Amino acid sequence: MEQVLKPGAWRAAALPLASCGRWPWGLRYRSAGEQRPLAAGRREEGPPRAGDGGAQLLPSALPQASRAVTRSPGSRGGQAPQRQPRPWDRPYERGAGAGPGSSGEGGSAKARKSLGQKLLFIERTKGSEILFGVAPCSMALSQSRRDLFRLFLKESSGSRQLIMSEFVLQAMAQGVPVHHITKREMNALCKGGVHQGVCLEASPLRFKSLEEDENPGLEDKENLKQQLIWLVLEQIQDPMNMGALLRSAYFLGVDRVVTSQRNSCPLTPTVSKASSGAMEVLDVYSTDDIQSFLKAKTAEGWEVVGTVAKPEDVENVPVISCLEFRWSRPVIIVIGNEGSGLSLETQLLCHRMLSIPPGRVLHPGIESLNVSVATGIFLHSICSQKLRHSD
Repeated sequence: MEQVLKPGAWRAAALPLASCGRWPWGLRYRSAGEQRPLAAGRREEGPPRAGDGGAQLLPSALPQASRAVTRSPGSRGGQAPQRQPRPWDRPYERGAGAGPGSSGEGGSAKARKSLGQKLLFIERTKGSEILFGVAPCSMALSQSRRDLFRLFLKESSGSRQLIMSEFVLQAMAQGVPVHHITKREMNALCKGGVHQGVCLEASPLRFKSLEEDENPGLEDKENLKQQLIWLVLEQIQDPMNMGALLRSAYFLGVDRVVTSQRNSCPLTPTVSKASSGAMEVLDVYSTDDIQSFLKAKTAEGWEVVGTVAKPEDVENVPVISCLEFRWSRPVIIVIGNEGSGLSLETQLLCHRMLSIPPGRVLHPGIESLNVSVATGIFLHSICSQKLRHSD
């Protein structure tokens, strides 16, 4: 019977190099009778430890006489003390521990990971998406603007049980099936998003078309006296910025949000999460021609106001501080792209441009604000006038 030992196994078997042939890692035993007998004071042990010079070798892989042996520290031939169980002493279980073809903890981890990946697959409804987070899922369930398929809740205990119970009641009222899954399954389902233990499978939320809904309109002089404010977004691409903009617009009382159709971020679950659920409540419209839309609103009597980070970058359009702006008629605030700002064509359609005065001399390179932060300041400086007039 011929058996091959892995590299370094000759050392664990306590065999002389002379028995190993030309190379230690190529050693072969012709029969069990040729093995070196166990020396006095030696005992059977598991596979060689790290630093023994060889890969892990299961005891069952060797003939009885060639099992790996080690000398007990501090003993010179007496009986070895009882040792603690080692990981390799456990029986091999498929996908759960070390076995043939695996290498200790690394093999176990790979086996567990492979098994886990098989368990994490959850088939989704065609055309659906996964909303994640407490606020987006709660708002989506209460507003019913989407088709709702399944609610997933993480198995939890303690203070979060009350929140989960409320979600179960909401889902039951809407006739949505509820599934309790593990944290790993939920992480895989929402692809690493901050889900807070809640995911909702639903149909996507689409932009509304301006051509389909033009209310409120301004056909008569009485409507021109209304304090209406619309927010127009030109090529906002980052979903976190889009979500933050929608959240500010909803909080500060913007009547309508319009975005450009091309080169703009769609209404994704990430946008809903960044908006803290405001996207599920606020109607968001889109247009494929912002310039024509602004011209039409100007003809109806609206004031179109652009925004700029550096006043010196604007030509042929007056620039004032947002603190100096006075709201006297329906107004449209136009916000540009995160990097390039408003296009030149859009700037020339604005009656005025607004800027935010800094509170100190700014270092080069940090002379502007994040687009969502700047928009919040612009909107608050204008919408606060509406509150003062109502008082």
